[in-house]
Amino acid sequence: MPTVRVAPSLLAADFGCVQAEIERIEEAGADLLHLDIMDGHFVPNLSYGIPVVEAVSRCTDLLLDTHLMLSDPDPYLAPFAEAGAGSMTVHLEIAPDPERLLSEIGSLGCRRGLAVNPKTPVDGMLPWLEQLDLALVMSVEPGFGGQSFMPEVLEKVRVLRQAIDSRGLSVDIEIDGGVGPANAKECRTAGANWLVAGSAVFNAEDPARAIKLIRGD
Repeated sequence: MPTVRVAPSLLAADFGCVQAEIERIEEAGADLLHLDIMDGHFVPNLSYGIPVVEAVSRCTDLLLDTHLMLSDPDPYLAPFAEAGAGSMTVHLEIAPDPERLLSEIGSLGCRRGLAVNPKTPVDGMLPWLEQLDLALVMSVEPGFGGQSFMPEVLEKVRVLRQAIDSRGLSVDIEIDGGVGPANAKECRTAGANWLVAGSAVFNAEDPARAIKLIRGD
C-alpha cells in the first residue's frame, strides 16, 4: 500500500485569514493542499482561480493538488502550472479520451490526474492508468463542501487498486468528499492513499489529531 497522505481542502478554510489557515494546517501535519477549482458550468458553483492559486503558492511549500472541475480545462492548464499547481486533475466526464490533456499536464511538469463523479462508472478510467499519476474518486457530487460521504463509491476504489497493483503501476488513488476520521479507515482499506478532507480538518477542534486519525497514524 502506498504512503497515505492527507490533503485538507482549502475550500473549507476561512478566507478572511487564508495565510494563517494554511500555516495552521501545515503545523497540524497536512501532507498536501487540495484546491477545488469550480467554473459554474461543469459544477453549479464558483470557487477561485489562477490569482488565488498563485497567492497560495507563495504561502506554502505543500504540493498544490489542483482539482479542475472545469468544462474546458485546456486553456487553463499552463496558467495554473505557472501559478504553482503541482498536480492537476481533470474529469473523465468532460474528456472521455483524456490522452491529450494528460500529456499536456505532464509536459508542464505536473502530476497527471483523472477524476470520476459518483455516478460515472470507473471502467472508463482503466484504459488510462498508465498515463496517470493520480486517480480521483469523488465520494460526493462535486460542487459544494459539507456533503455526506457516499460509501458505495468505495467499490470504485477497490477496482482501481486491484487494476493498479496488478499492472505494477505507482498511481495514487485519491478520494474526495465527506472524508473524515469516522470513515477514513474504510477509504484506506479500500485502497485510497490520498484522502481529501475539508471541514473535518479545518473545522476540527484539534486539526493535528484529525489529520492523524484520517491518516491512520
